[in-house]
Amino acid sequence: MIKIELPPRGLETLFGVHDQNIKYLESLLDVRIDARGQDVSIDGDPADVETAQRILEDFSELFKEGRHFTDKELREAFAQIAEDRAFSLRDYFTKTRFNPAGKKQVAPKSATQRKYIQAIQDQDVVFGIGVAGTGKTYLAVAMAVQALMQKQVNRIVLARPAVEAGEKLGFLPGDLQDKVDPYLRPLYDALFDLIDYDRVTRLLEKRIIEVAPLAFMRGRTLSDAFIILDEAQNTTSEQMKMFLTRIGFGSKAVITGDVTQVDLPTGKRSGLIEAERILASVQGIEFVYFTEKDVVRHKLVQMIIKAYEEHGKKSQI
Repeated sequence: MIKIELPPRGLETLFGVHDQNIKYLESLLDVRIDARGQDVSIDGDPADVETAQRILEDFSELFKEGRHFTDKELREAFAQIAEDRAFSLRDYFTKTRFNPAGKKQVAPKSATQRKYIQAIQDQDVVFGIGVAGTGKTYLAVAMAVQALMQKQVNRIVLARPAVEAGEKLGFLPGDLQDKVDPYLRPLYDALFDLIDYDRVTRLLEKRIIEVAPLAFMRGRTLSDAFIILDEAQNTTSEQMKMFLTRIGFGSKAVITGDVTQVDLPTGKRSGLIEAERILASVQGIEFVYFTEKDVVRHKLVQMIIKAYEEHGKKSQI
């Protein structure tokens, strides 16, 4: 059994309303955590006790330093530490959180998201592959905005293949831009969430940020840019090769996609699936894989994705 002393106000924050935070931590680790006065005791499996001790010690130090915590933040941090024991509460609150443009703070909500951010920082080309709702696109856009604001790049280029997913482009009203804008809307949504509306508008007008269909990339070389290719499962082999060869000096590229949601015509091979096989061993390129555990939307989304996966496995038998 380990005993740790925490400041009184810190105990209230740590345990949370009706002890929900500490009960959640106990559910993640094989430990029992009790408080008597300012003393907190931890009992259970030695390895888990050690992890819980590090969490509580970090919490105590951070609290004394004047850090503020919400119940949601603490529980997210607990979950990541339980998944990756080398990670710490101090790392979560001091290293992994960032504010790309001064509007909204961004923090990874799973160990895979953290690995993804680290890969984007370290590598020139990163593939984020996995199910919808795991933050692949949003985090890539956040990293691009941060790189632009810190003058690591001169511009951001966001691209998507304009592949018809049930609706025909020809039947949509308006000119070509009006027809493809719905396909690009998720990229605009991420931008407006991270940067003030007027500032985004100015950056788009000056072409410092460009949002365009993948076809507009042909024949260009993009230097000193942060380039994101979203919904890459709907690229053909030729389009993927074209995109990857647009990367110039001083540029960084992130390619995101979900290989279970390919909308290409029958007989067309997905460029993302092919790139996975061809580029897996190329140095300087990293693949990060997301699962339903990384879904950050409504809790039901995780359950829906899992149900569809199980149904797909049954239908293949």
